[in-house]
Amino acid sequence: MKALVALILLVQLPIHKAVPAAPPAPLGCDDPESEAAAEVAVSYINGHSHHGYKFALNRIENIRVLPQGLNDDIIFLELDLLETTCHVLSPMPLANCTVRSFTQHAVEGDCDVKLQKLDGKLSVLASKCHSHADSSEDVLRLCPDCPLLASLNNTEVLTTVTAALSDHNSKTADAYLRLLEIGRAKIQYYPVHIVSVEFAVAATNCTAEEAKDNVEACQLLPDDQSNFGFCTAKMLTRPSKDLRVDCQLYGHQPGVTYSQTGQDTSAGLVPSVVQGFTNHNLRLSHNNPVASESSSSEFPTCMLSVKSVAKRAVAEVAQHDKVPHPVGFVPPPPPCPGKIRHFKI
Repeated sequence: MKALVALILLVQLPIHKAVPAAPPAPLGCDDPESEAAAEVAVSYINGHSHHGYKFALNRIENIRVLPQGLNDDIIFLELDLLETTCHVLSPMPLANCTVRSFTQHAVEGDCDVKLQKLDGKLSVLASKCHSHADSSEDVLRLCPDCPLLASLNNTEVLTTVTAALSDHNSKTADAYLRLLEIGRAKIQYYPVHIVSVEFAVAATNCTAEEAKDNVEACQLLPDDQSNFGFCTAKMLTRPSKDLRVDCQLYGHQPGVTYSQTGQDTSAGLVPSVVQGFTNHNLRLSHNNPVASESSSSEFPTCMLSVKSVAKRAVAEVAQHDKVPHPVGFVPPPPPCPGKIRHFKI
């Protein structure tokens, strides 16, 4: 009888089932973890760009995280970037590079980056980007007299670069410089006619004096001795004539190389990159389709994406706005997109 009573009491005890852990809240675009991933992504983009300039982060547009296992996540980022004044060959740390202002005819980069976070360490798996200059109409609306970007193969631009490099080589006692690529050019038509250019150069195995006798014998230094540099020049053609040139060599940088495949060395241009264009497109260096979530096999169609969760969070914030709150209440910001660090194009 006692055993029966004990059994009945045991059956009546509450049964506690294990409650599954709630999924982690989606990352916001301005969360420290998101910004850390973006920093790694931007560093990768600049380190693997073959032409043009370094880019700085302007905004994290979106972030999606897909857990793969214990301490293993796949992260998809959508980033807005802005061009800086530092060429990709420059040793200047990105933190010290100046972002070009809106009135300087800014260039924006849009990038999708796929990363893996394994045991706390971030690494980039793929990147896909494109970059474009802001529209001329936008620039002129804010600054009617600002010069606009010119095509990199514009005749006046090529003439100015050739004259500038010749002027430098004729006056220096150091290494004879050859043109690698034209990075940027602008033409001002009024009230004076000025062509402004920026271009990357490299030292050769000749001095400028030796080049006078046989310039064809002057070759770029091998990779283990390479010395890249950067020049800026302005040519005034009307109402008077004047040329000002400034060239600086960076010194040898171990591991830094320049891709010259398909280069027209007579003009320092990569035809497939710049003919008729005003900027070097990031797409030429970053064009891996698996960098985008939509092209990735990791995301099953039945899975609820972080973007959906983010949309739901925004809807919840909107719903909370309808409820009376104490004076001074500040509603939480939507998870994405993040803050603009410089300016919006």
